[in-house]
Amino acid sequence: MAAKGFAYFVALVAVFSVAKSDPDPLQDICVADTSSGVKVNGFVCKKDADVTENDFFFSGLAKPAVVNNTVGSVVTGANVEKIPGLNTLGVSLSRIDYQPGGGLNPPHTHPRATEIIFVLDGELDVGFITTANKLISKSIKKGDIFVFPKGLVHFQQNNGKAPASVISGFNSQLPGTQSIAVTLFGSTPAVPDHVLTKAFQIGTKEVNKIKSRLAPK
Repeated sequence: MAAKGFAYFVALVAVFSVAKSDPDPLQDICVADTSSGVKVNGFVCKKDADVTENDFFFSGLAKPAVVNNTVGSVVTGANVEKIPGLNTLGVSLSRIDYQPGGGLNPPHTHPRATEIIFVLDGELDVGFITTANKLISKSIKKGDIFVFPKGLVHFQQNNGKAPASVISGFNSQLPGTQSIAVTLFGSTPAVPDHVLTKAFQIGTKEVNKIKSRLAPK
């Protein structure tokens, strides 16, 4: 039953990719040459003679990832950086694994893509916040699907006693991720303390405490 549900999800992602966020391709394939060092809106193409089947293959989503961090979740991307053949095709996937009892994919945004998730296992509380500051949230379980609109802040948290996993689809080859807390309190150079103290109505000690907790280990 789960395999049948995932097949439906893959078909949905295929339809979803028709409304691509990325520009349309101008050739059959443009396998990313990630070693070229040339910066364009995407990646420059490999020579056709250098393209192989492995440029279109990735097996990294087959098994749960090991979760070993303070938030209790791990995201494994299957984007153009992992699958060079996705370059110019406007679609990608990821897998998210959550620890039991509160594993969290913290509030974040994808500036270049809408996200659609399919629950492989477990139960999750999910939600996003509109520009009118309204929270749209729901509890979802194995086999369910939920959509997060492009650019809006959203989150997922395991609300069960067992591990949870989802597959995410994006209408971009590289959707980008901005974690709200890490972006504001862990940027380089740092956001000035006086900006954060005024924005969050907290003191400098609290700002420095948050920064120390979010600093790269």
